[in-house]
Amino acid sequence: MTTTTHSEFDKNTESTAVAAAFPASIKGRTILITGVNKLGIGFSTAQAFASQSPARLILAARSQAKLEECVEALRSEYSGIDIRPLLVDLSSLKSIRTAANEVLGWNDVPTIDIVINNAGLMRHGEKYDGEMPVSQDGIEEMFATNHLGHYLLTNLIMSKIIAAAKSTTPGSTRIVNLSSSGAYVSPFRASDVSWRKPAKDLPENERPNFAMMKMARMNVDENSDVTYIPTAAYGQSKTCNVLFAVGLNTRLFEKYGILSLALNPGEIKSELGRNTDPEWLAKAIKSREEMGLMHWKSLNQGASTTLVAACDPKLGLPDSDGRGQFLSDAQIAPAPKWAVDKEAAEKLWKVSEELAGEKFGY
Repeated sequence: MTTTTHSEFDKNTESTAVAAAFPASIKGRTILITGVNKLGIGFSTAQAFASQSPARLILAARSQAKLEECVEALRSEYSGIDIRPLLVDLSSLKSIRTAANEVLGWNDVPTIDIVINNAGLMRHGEKYDGEMPVSQDGIEEMFATNHLGHYLLTNLIMSKIIAAAKSTTPGSTRIVNLSSSGAYVSPFRASDVSWRKPAKDLPENERPNFAMMKMARMNVDENSDVTYIPTAAYGQSKTCNVLFAVGLNTRLFEKYGILSLALNPGEIKSELGRNTDPEWLAKAIKSREEMGLMHWKSLNQGASTTLVAACDPKLGLPDSDGRGQFLSDAQIAPAPKWAVDKEAAEKLWKVSEELAGEKFGY
């Protein structure tokens, strides 16, 4: 049974403390982190890793200015680390392929030991006025950015991840996907990834969790003809982050010793909610606070579970029921059954291959 090393770690634990607890999992290694900017947990994650002397940090972001700001800040504090910027828009398949080719072309970077798929887009709400937001490739934007972009980037650079695993103990080379409690809001809707159908027309096991949304005082109706519910779309993308980890473990753990885990970082005041209507978001936060469901974390605390998932040597292949696949508050936590279902993970892998226009066999 998989477990953690430090049972005392909790929602108040800071990422720098976790890094200090596992220096051997970081020192001399190459780590790639997506979604890095100074106002988010991606940068705090990078700072925590940097504190324990990795050989190299690859920082990925879609904004050149924000990327340069992060690189300069880390270089000024940790001059002995090779810090590489990687410009990539995870909502664009073309941009992802360009970034992956850049990484593969770095001959002085033969291996990547840890991948942190941290970037994310959140657009909450009961409905969306106008046409459904889509990526440059015509895919629902949160699924495209939060899942498909990471799916494609990770698989395109997999040769360097596999190369790292060849010289390490099984489970120490890792791919970590940032999910959230939003995974409880919706399963993966394999039959309708384009959001053309109202929920009432979906198979029962693909319908959003309307009870949970109503508990958050959202005005949603499971019998409505509304086809696109942004909060459900966000929830689906977060479920896919977990299912992607399940699919990676199926393909990579026994053969290469590469471990993939997913996690909920918790509630952090960052830029993640910048695409959500501020009035609606304030109402939703107040509702959760009144129900005692909100615990705000600092950026450093928000990155702590990522560090546990990436570094704790006690973590291993999740149990057959999915226990150990998902972490929260720096400990193993339950995930919704639909997020650790291996059949759903295989459906997601197939859909992802079709949308990316490329198959990956290992």
